[in-house]
Amino acid sequence: KRAGFPLSQERRICEGLDVDIRKEQAGDEAATSSVIAAAFADAEHSDGSEARIVERLRQAGAPTLSLVAEDQGSILGHVAFSPVTVDGRNVGWYGLGPVTVEPHSQGGGIGAKLICEGLDRLRAIGANGCVVLGEPDYYGRFGFRADPRLAYPGPPPEYFQALGFAAEMPRGTVAYHPAFG
Repeated sequence: KRAGFPLSQERRICEGLDVDIRKEQAGDEAATSSVIAAAFADAEHSDGSEARIVERLRQAGAPTLSLVAEDQGSILGHVAFSPVTVDGRNVGWYGLGPVTVEPHSQGGGIGAKLICEGLDRLRAIGANGCVVLGEPDYYGRFGFRADPRLAYPGPPPEYFQALGFAAEMPRGTVAYHPAFG
């Protein structure tokens, strides 16, 4: 069992999809930005800034992980993970987001595979946990849960969720990288 959910559930969510997940490379930026912009173009809770957020994260050298989903040379999805602070302190936690999939490829498991690969890579580097601001039903499949020990001012608390990898959950207010504006 992995922290957050049974391994059998992870296999069901993350396996069986024939798409490659790799680190974003120099030269991928335009394709990644295009996928991000297209994915959020009609999103209800989007202000259209997601591609700019990723660009600002890159410029600041902030993403710990920036992964793309690729099929036959085409980038179909992207996810970024960057450090967050809790009460102004670095406690080894990361923020997931944004995660995007090209509209014609949505619903096929690419986003889930990006998230699973990113979470595995965070665990491999010794991260203590990850937070996400998003739909509870979707992110709950990966083990994310709202936790009153962590706060993020603004959105309804059930939309700010955490997944701990270490035994101890930090307490306090979470802040994302300034690139999130």
